[in-house]
Amino acid sequence: MGFVSRLLEPQIHRHLIADEGEFVVEEVTKHWAATVWWYVLMTLSIPVFILMVKFGDFFWLPLIVGLVMLTVSMWKCHVAYMDRFVITNMRVFRVNGIFNQHLATVPLARILDISMSQTLSGQLCRYGHFIFESAAQDQGLKIIRYVGEPAERDLIIQRTISRAGLRPATFSQ
Repeated sequence: MGFVSRLLEPQIHRHLIADEGEFVVEEVTKHWAATVWWYVLMTLSIPVFILMVKFGDFFWLPLIVGLVMLTVSMWKCHVAYMDRFVITNMRVFRVNGIFNQHLATVPLARILDISMSQTLSGQLCRYGHFIFESAAQDQGLKIIRYVGEPAERDLIIQRTISRAGLRPATFSQ
């Protein structure tokens, strides 16, 4: 059951360094805007299936097209579901992939700059994209797309960095 459960759920906790006291501060899934077009494609497969009645002996043609549309859209939605961005007390990491899982990690101490970009649709739907700059020239974790509530998530990262003692906290009077 372990292999099947890994295909259905990203299992973030197996990537934590528990013996060092690492814990999850925030686990971020993709915003719904990342998959909206795949859900539209999934919905459009229904009329294609209904067309099977009109095609008579060639019912198999809309059947194949509908199955391809449905399969591709379900696959893409699951790929987006399995993509997780995790903030811990020691690092930030991203786990994505279904059969071939990819893990990219940046320790909090190496994060120099976090940029956030929001398009107009991102501002309306409350999502954005993070761009991480670290001390390394080439890094595995650079861009995280479709992060919901990006301003709040940025504050969580900044607080976590401050609490870890890596940057001084600023206090206003």
